[in-house]
Amino acid sequence: MHDAVAREHAPGSNDNLLLDIGGDTGALVVYAAADRDQAEVEISPSAGENGESGENGERTHNVVRRRQVPGGSVYAAVFPALAAGDYTVWRDEQTRAGTVLVPGGQVASFKLG
Repeated sequence: MHDAVAREHAPGSNDNLLLDIGGDTGALVVYAAADRDQAEVEISPSAGENGESGENGERTHNVVRRRQVPGGSVYAAVFPALAAGDYTVWRDEQTRAGTVLVPGGQVASFKLG
């Protein structure tokens, strides 16, 4: 048995995406700079039904990956199925990057500066 732990990277640009949108479910693409490749991006609902802010609410995360698009590539984390509503995008564990509206049946985008 080895004591060293190999770091597992998310798949590169050859992965396929399936967005599960429609009705009250949308998707979110968070664009990032190349230096954030393989970094996690967290989001949370901006306010819960009980008025709880995203700071204390449940967060979900995804990994920034290099993705091929017509004419080149981009770096982005994709959240393929989110309940429609406002979401806080987190720059790190304690710093908000901003808020984005994810409409049902559509794909929203946010640029992480």
